[in-house]
Amino acid sequence: MSRVGHGHGHSHALEAEPASQRVRTLLMWLLVPLALATLVGAALLYPFGHEQKTGAAIGLHQKPVSAVVTGVAENCGEKCLAVTVRMTDGDANGQNITIPSPHGPGAPHFNIGDEVVLSYSGSQPQAAESYQIVDFQRGWSLFVLALLFAAAVLLLGRWQGLAALGALLLSFVVLVLFVMPSILAGQNPLMVAVVGAGLIMFVVLYLTHGVSARTSTAVLGTLVSLALIGVLGALFSAASSLTGLDEDTINLVTVLGTDIDTRGLLLAGTLIGALGVLDDVTVTQTSAVWELRRANDKLTWRELFAAGSRIGRDHMSSVVNTLVMAYAGAALPLLLAISLAGRSMGEILTAQQIAQEIVRTLVGSIGLVAAVPVTTALAALVAVRQEVAPAASEPEPEPEPEPKAVKRPKPEKPRPARIEGDLFTGYDPDKGPWERPTSRVGRRAAPERPAPPARRRSSGSP
Repeated sequence: MSRVGHGHGHSHALEAEPASQRVRTLLMWLLVPLALATLVGAALLYPFGHEQKTGAAIGLHQKPVSAVVTGVAENCGEKCLAVTVRMTDGDANGQNITIPSPHGPGAPHFNIGDEVVLSYSGSQPQAAESYQIVDFQRGWSLFVLALLFAAAVLLLGRWQGLAALGALLLSFVVLVLFVMPSILAGQNPLMVAVVGAGLIMFVVLYLTHGVSARTSTAVLGTLVSLALIGVLGALFSAASSLTGLDEDTINLVTVLGTDIDTRGLLLAGTLIGALGVLDDVTVTQTSAVWELRRANDKLTWRELFAAGSRIGRDHMSSVVNTLVMAYAGAALPLLLAISLAGRSMGEILTAQQIAQEIVRTLVGSIGLVAAVPVTTALAALVAVRQEVAPAASEPEPEPEPEPKAVKRPKPEKPRPARIEGDLFTGYDPDKGPWERPTSRVGRRAAPERPAPPARRRSSGSP
């Protein structure tokens, strides 16, 4: 991932979609000339055959020597420490020497066991006067931090994270093997930065997001925005009479002993600082337009552009704030130092060192703001000509069959229990087979009815 100077927490995986013939032709006419111009520019600006002098050849006779602190004593003065170190390499490897070091506010603190770096002048290896403590060794801590970073990226991104790490490595390769040698050889720093940024965008975006119409559109938007930042930076740095000379740049010019475009070096830093944020903006806008096109393939170019621009407004405000805070954080010690001079706010803001940071921030922010409509317009132009397959939707569940009406049998009326046995005495089946009683003893005595009255005989009867 080519997020140079930007830590935005977005991960954009562009899905590779088959591009139609119209889209391939359009992208070829738009992208191939820019790619050829980038390659031609790299070939013209690279210092073939130039051997850059280093070290003693340019007057830098100091050599780094590794050492370990073995003792610290306050016996060399009020604001001085006597630091004893044992050298672990160099001409006096294994020997102990005592070196005076400043003591007080702003001075480094040493403890026994600290691994430090000495600066050796190369005159007398045994003399303590030939050495000076200049830094701490921090190789192992940085290596462990790099491993943790790589593990986190691979754990979350997996193959996409591996591609992002490869893209990050290639970004540093372009910076170290092309940008730095070309500038040191005397080439225009602004042109070198534009070409180097183009190389990074082509390699990094295609490696991270794959070869697709979406990625090509994001590359187009990024390159156009970078060109805009370069033009605006050149105009306003000249209008503001910025020289680009600060303490580090003055030291560089002094060591090189040759003229170097310090203003162009300032603008080159602006382009490199805006690379990662532009990557984030252009990829996000391209993905947004493509998803809108997929959701509704009836949208026209104007409708896609309007909808994508509405999405980009929220993103724009966040990335501009990110860039401003990044530059403000880098210049914070300078802001604190200048504020102690008792100068007015206008004088502070228009001072050389502060003004160049303002130009960097505002020019980079204008490029980021312009990246939203530029990339959205390009994405809409390409997307309306892209035969985008509709997003795969989940199959609709089959309707459940309606339950058939089951005729329930009518409940049978309970049959009256069959009475077995004698109706008068009753019968218990547990007592064995029933036998008809032979006497009326066991029968229930029927109520006696009165005998009917005797009929009277008529008088005519005999």
